Amino acid sequence: MEINREELLTKIKAAKDGNQAAFNYLLDKFWNDVYGFQLKKTRDEYEAEDISIQTFSKAFNKIRTFDENYSFSTWLIAISKNLHVDLIRKKNASIRSKTTSENVTQVHSIADETPSIEDKLIKDQNLAQLLTDIKQLKPHYQEVINLRYFQEKSYKEIAEALDEPMNNVKVKLLRAKKLLAEIIENRNRL
Repeated sequence: MEINREELLTKIKAAKDGNQAAFNYLLDKFWNDVYGFQLKKTRDEYEAEDISIQTFSKAFNKIRTFDENYSFSTWLIAISKNLHVDLIRKKNASIRSKTTSENVTQVHSIADETPSIEDKLIKDQNLAQLLTDIKQLKPHYQEVINLRYFQEKSYKEIAEALDEPMNNVKVKLLRAKKLLAEIIENRNRL
């Protein structure tokens, strides 16, 4: 996938300023790279997806630390690799070490004020068809869509319900909306 370096740097700068569209752009452009890397490492779709979500969550949380003199893709893969190593360490650790609480990190808000194209597509569908489309998503995406749009939970409430960091919830929801929008678009083309 060929990415214009100037456009990428513009999007990274916008993301550093908290621009939602820039976060969406970065997620869309680099998801396959990170997911593919993790799929090779883990050989497990669910685990690869989970680590990819954590990667983007951590990257968006630390986007201000990214140095534009380096490759954004390499930076993401490094974060992803470190998360995978941490996961292996946790799996190999004793039960006691698994029960220790994680450090609470400051969450940088990813603004969700303006409806995206995906939001508009989702809203325009009738409910019965929408529920059928949602059932095509993986269960963890179904769950986050249900909590956000049908139960109208806040990010904080969803994070508590799923026992996940808020940034993971935000990335998971972004990914779920994108996949759902693709399902709806594909159905509408038929």
